[in-house]
Amino acid sequence: MISKSMTVELPGGLDARPIAELVQVASTFDSSIHIESGTTKVNAKSIMGMMALDLDNGQALTVYADGADESEALDGIERFLKGEKKI
Repeated sequence: MISKSMTVELPGGLDARPIAELVQVASTFDSSIHIESGTTKVNAKSIMGMMALDLDNGQALTVYADGADESEALDGIERFLKGEKKI
């Protein structure tokens, strides 16, 4: 398992559409992926879990990945949160 601190860099934050896109990005990887903000840690492949985080632009979080493609998973999530990858 690896983890990386990241920051949401999307001007509108993560409302319903970007959250759905983030879940789609996370779902392309075989690794289990979890996102932690404050004391809450959720499965990044769960739209309901991700909605519960209520993430805004500039918010810090930690992303955890565990599996065969864990490095690629962290890179993919980070690119999305920086606005570099869209579905």
